[in-house]
Amino acid sequence: QVQLVESGGGLVQAGGSLRLSCAASGSIFSINVMAWYRQAPGKQRELVAAITSGGRTNYVDSVKGRFTISRDNAKNTVYLQMNSLKPEDTAVYYCNAQRPLNTYWGQGTRVTVSS
Repeated sequence: QVQLVESGGGLVQAGGSLRLSCAASGSIFSINVMAWYRQAPGKQRELVAAITSGGRTNYVDSVKGRFTISRDNAKNTVYLQMNSLKPEDTAVYYCNAQRPLNTYWGQGTRVTVSS
């Protein structure tokens, strides 16, 4: 099992910044992808950003140039730096870890961007 604990959400004004953190523990060996998803009210959960064990990243188009995903392997932590936040970024953000046969989710952290 892998446990994921997110932190760093909150309320911020449009144009502001937040950094989300996700600390992984447990059977973290062979985690090959860590990612951030989000789910806004009334919408489906969507992939925001992902990073492989080799450091390759990808982003949903709507956050490119504003969000940066990174990982600290020594701390078993993945981060999402969010800049130039917009009201449409308001959502619950979930950390995700993928192993070859299993996928794990954190409990989510709420981000609210006021206009």
